Amino acid sequence: MNKVVEVLPDKEALIQRSLELVLTKMQAAITQRGLCTIALSGGSTPKPLYEKIAQQNLPWDKIHVFWGDERYVPPTHPDSNERMARQAWLDQVPMPPSNIHPMPTGSGDPAQDANQYEVDLQAFFQLQPGEFPTLDIILLGMGDDGHTASLFPHTDALQVRDRLITVGNKDGQPRLTFTAPLINQARTVIFVVAGASKRPALAQVFADVADNSQYPSRLIQPQGELWWLLDQAAGEGIQG
Repeated sequence: MNKVVEVLPDKEALIQRSLELVLTKMQAAITQRGLCTIALSGGSTPKPLYEKIAQQNLPWDKIHVFWGDERYVPPTHPDSNERMARQAWLDQVPMPPSNIHPMPTGSGDPAQDANQYEVDLQAFFQLQPGEFPTLDIILLGMGDDGHTASLFPHTDALQVRDRLITVGNKDGQPRLTFTAPLINQARTVIFVVAGASKRPALAQVFADVADNSQYPSRLIQPQGELWWLLDQAAGEGIQG
């Protein structure tokens, strides 16, 4: 694993650096393999990043968008990660609808929908049962509690090793999420983290020894590149 930690002066610089890195990795994937697969994160931090990506002149037909996790709500719901990404980016560019791969949340059964997304990924990446796809880019955030995607502290989702998608749990509310092994199969994982409230958890995530179950972001150790992009408020005192 190649790990890089960068601390940017402020939120604006953080988003600009994130944009540069994502564009570089997108272009490399398209050059090398003819397309780019990217999984998006939710939350407030990446929204300005998505807005900036929407302003670029990119070969949209060669970019396929997935989601690393999703709240179990309809795609029209204000809390939907899909809705946020569509408004900020995907609805603003001429990307073919077939290149957008949202997590299904409509069956009423989160486990069934998690299984369906797994089937969808297996079909897209032409996988055999038990194989894990290699996405080009997975964007992640981190919560104040050290969670990432919908892998929350001391939840069953942290233990899943034989699935691509599982059901996460946030205060009794189900969410669909990539499993840690799927994230770790990626070519590039990029954490984008802002705010002083993240500093205590980051200290534990970066510590030589700490509890992975308490700070799930520690589980993310991809085979490819791991980037931590932090603003000064979050990254003060962090040693890569």
